[in-house]
Amino acid sequence: MAYTYPMEFNGLPLHPLIVHVVVVFAPLAGLGGILYAFMPRWRWWLRWPLVACAVIAALAGLLAAQSGFSLEHARHLDQLASVRTHQHRGSILRWVLLAFLVPVGLAAWMLGGPSPVISGWGARESRTGAVAVGLQVLLVASAVFVLVWVFLTGDSGSRALWHL
Repeated sequence: MAYTYPMEFNGLPLHPLIVHVVVVFAPLAGLGGILYAFMPRWRWWLRWPLVACAVIAALAGLLAAQSGFSLEHARHLDQLASVRTHQHRGSILRWVLLAFLVPVGLAAWMLGGPSPVISGWGARESRTGAVAVGLQVLLVASAVFVLVWVFLTGDSGSRALWHL
Protein backbone atom coordinates (compact mmCIF):
# COMPACT_ATOMS: atom_id res chain seq x y z
CA MET A 1 0.00 0.00 0.00
CA ALA A 2 1.50 3.34 -1.03
CA TYR A 3 1.16 6.38 1.20
CA THR A 4 1.70 9.75 -0.41
CA TYR A 5 1.33 11.86 2.74
CA PRO A 6 2.60 10.98 6.20
CA MET A 7 0.00 10.73 8.93
CA GLU A 8 0.62 13.77 11.11
CA PHE A 9 -0.88 15.61 14.02
CA ASN A 10 -0.02 19.29 14.39
CA GLY A 11 3.04 18.81 12.17
CA LEU A 12 4.38 15.82 14.12
CA PRO A 13 4.35 12.24 12.84
CA LEU A 14 1.36 10.46 14.38
CA HIS A 15 3.20 7.19 15.01
CA PRO A 16 5.32 8.19 18.02
CA LEU A 17 2.27 9.88 19.52
CA ILE A 18 -0.17 6.98 19.12
CA VAL A 19 2.24 4.26 20.26
CA HIS A 20 2.09 5.78 23.72
CA VAL A 21 -1.60 4.91 23.84
CA VAL A 22 -0.69 1.29 23.06
CA VAL A 23 2.16 1.33 25.59
CA VAL A 24 -0.26 2.43 28.33
CA PHE A 25 -3.47 0.56 27.54
CA ALA A 26 -2.12 -2.80 26.31
CA PRO A 27 -0.21 -3.53 29.55
CA LEU A 28 -3.20 -2.29 31.57
CA ALA A 29 -5.43 -4.69 29.64
CA GLY A 30 -2.93 -7.53 30.04
CA LEU A 31 -2.55 -7.03 33.78
CA GLY A 32 -6.29 -6.50 34.11
CA GLY A 33 -6.91 -9.79 32.31
CA ILE A 34 -4.64 -11.66 34.70
CA LEU A 35 -6.34 -10.08 37.72
CA TYR A 36 -9.77 -10.79 36.25
CA ALA A 37 -8.91 -14.46 35.87
CA PHE A 38 -7.47 -14.92 39.37
CA MET A 39 -9.55 -12.53 41.50
CA PRO A 40 -13.29 -13.31 41.29
CA ARG A 41 -14.06 -10.76 44.02
CA TRP A 42 -12.64 -8.00 41.85
CA ARG A 43 -14.53 -8.93 38.67
CA TRP A 44 -17.45 -6.71 39.60
CA TRP A 45 -15.39 -3.52 39.19
CA LEU A 46 -12.73 -4.86 36.78
CA ARG A 47 -15.10 -6.01 34.03
CA TRP A 48 -15.73 -2.76 32.15
CA PRO A 49 -12.28 -1.19 32.67
CA LEU A 50 -10.75 -4.41 31.29
CA VAL A 51 -13.00 -4.37 28.23
CA ALA A 52 -12.38 -0.64 27.69
CA CYS A 53 -8.58 -1.00 27.97
CA ALA A 54 -8.56 -3.95 25.55
CA VAL A 55 -10.69 -2.09 22.99
CA ILE A 56 -8.63 1.10 23.26
CA ALA A 57 -5.38 -0.88 22.94
CA ALA A 58 -6.66 -2.75 19.87
CA LEU A 59 -7.87 0.41 18.13
CA ALA A 60 -4.64 2.24 18.98
CA GLY A 61 -2.69 -0.77 17.71
CA LEU A 62 -4.45 -0.56 14.36
CA LEU A 63 -3.75 3.17 14.13
CA ALA A 64 -0.14 2.72 15.28
CA ALA A 65 0.49 0.13 12.58
CA GLN A 66 -1.05 2.29 9.88
CA SER A 67 0.80 5.42 11.01
CA GLY A 68 4.03 3.41 11.27
CA PHE A 69 3.71 2.26 7.66
CA SER A 70 3.04 5.84 6.67
CA LEU A 71 6.10 7.12 8.53
CA GLU A 72 8.28 4.33 7.16
CA HIS A 73 7.37 5.15 3.57
CA ALA A 74 7.40 8.93 3.99
CA ARG A 75 10.91 8.88 5.45
CA HIS A 76 12.19 5.94 3.33
CA LEU A 77 13.12 3.94 6.41
CA ASP A 78 12.15 0.53 5.02
CA GLN A 79 15.73 -0.35 4.04
CA LEU A 80 16.95 -0.32 7.66
CA ALA A 81 17.01 -3.78 9.26
CA SER A 82 16.10 -2.44 12.70
CA VAL A 83 13.04 -0.67 11.28
CA ARG A 84 11.99 -3.82 9.43
CA THR A 85 12.23 -5.80 12.68
CA HIS A 86 10.08 -3.23 14.46
CA GLN A 87 7.60 -3.17 11.59
CA HIS A 88 7.31 -6.96 11.65
CA ARG A 89 6.76 -7.05 15.42
CA GLY A 90 4.28 -4.19 15.23
CA SER A 91 2.29 -6.06 12.58
CA ILE A 92 2.13 -9.10 14.85
CA LEU A 93 1.20 -6.95 17.86
CA ARG A 94 -1.71 -5.46 15.93
CA TRP A 95 -3.19 -8.94 15.43
CA VAL A 96 -2.36 -10.00 19.00
CA LEU A 97 -4.29 -7.02 20.36
CA LEU A 98 -7.25 -7.74 18.10
CA ALA A 99 -7.24 -11.43 19.06
CA PHE A 100 -7.06 -10.50 22.76
CA LEU A 101 -10.53 -8.99 22.44
CA VAL A 102 -11.99 -12.49 22.10
CA PRO A 103 -10.94 -13.93 25.50
CA VAL A 104 -11.61 -10.58 27.17
CA GLY A 105 -15.12 -10.45 25.74
CA LEU A 106 -15.82 -14.07 26.62
CA ALA A 107 -14.49 -13.61 30.16
CA ALA A 108 -16.50 -10.43 30.70
CA TRP A 109 -19.64 -12.22 29.51
CA MET A 110 -19.16 -15.63 31.11
CA LEU A 111 -17.16 -15.12 34.31
CA GLY A 112 -19.04 -13.38 37.07
CA GLY A 113 -18.45 -12.81 40.72
CA PRO A 114 -19.89 -11.34 43.90
CA SER A 115 -20.77 -7.67 44.24
CA PRO A 116 -19.44 -5.49 47.06
CA VAL A 117 -22.68 -3.49 46.99
CA ILE A 118 -25.02 -4.33 49.87
CA SER A 119 -27.97 -4.72 47.52
CA GLY A 120 -25.95 -7.18 45.43
CA TRP A 121 -26.39 -5.02 42.33
CA GLY A 122 -24.04 -6.07 39.56
CA ALA A 123 -23.33 -9.54 40.97
CA ARG A 124 -23.31 -12.30 38.40
CA GLU A 125 -23.28 -16.00 38.87
CA SER A 126 -19.81 -17.26 38.06
CA ARG A 127 -19.56 -20.25 35.82
CA THR A 128 -17.67 -23.20 37.18
CA GLY A 129 -16.20 -26.31 35.69
CA ALA A 130 -13.99 -26.99 32.73
CA VAL A 131 -15.34 -24.14 30.61
CA ALA A 132 -14.60 -21.54 33.27
CA VAL A 133 -11.14 -22.94 33.99
CA GLY A 134 -10.37 -23.13 30.27
CA LEU A 135 -11.49 -19.55 29.80
CA GLN A 136 -9.35 -18.39 32.72
CA VAL A 137 -6.31 -20.20 31.29
CA LEU A 138 -6.97 -18.70 27.85
CA LEU A 139 -7.34 -15.22 29.35
CA VAL A 140 -4.10 -15.47 31.34
CA ALA A 141 -2.14 -16.97 28.44
CA SER A 142 -3.34 -14.33 26.00
CA ALA A 143 -2.70 -11.54 28.54
CA VAL A 144 0.89 -12.74 29.00
CA PHE A 145 1.24 -12.93 25.22
CA VAL A 146 0.05 -9.31 24.93
CA LEU A 147 2.53 -8.17 27.59
CA VAL A 148 5.43 -9.97 25.89
CA TRP A 149 4.62 -8.60 22.42
CA VAL A 150 4.17 -5.05 23.69
CA PHE A 151 7.62 -5.27 25.27
CA LEU A 152 9.25 -6.84 22.19
CA THR A 153 7.67 -4.33 19.82
CA GLY A 154 8.52 -1.33 21.98
CA ASP A 155 12.07 -2.55 22.49
CA SER A 156 12.63 -3.00 18.76
CA GLY A 157 11.10 0.44 18.11
CA SER A 158 13.39 2.15 20.57
CA ARG A 159 16.41 0.31 19.13
CA ALA A 160 15.37 1.32 15.62
CA LEU A 161 15.10 4.95 16.71
CA TRP A 162 18.56 4.94 18.23
CA HIS A 163 20.04 3.45 15.04
CA LEU A 164 18.71 6.30 12.88
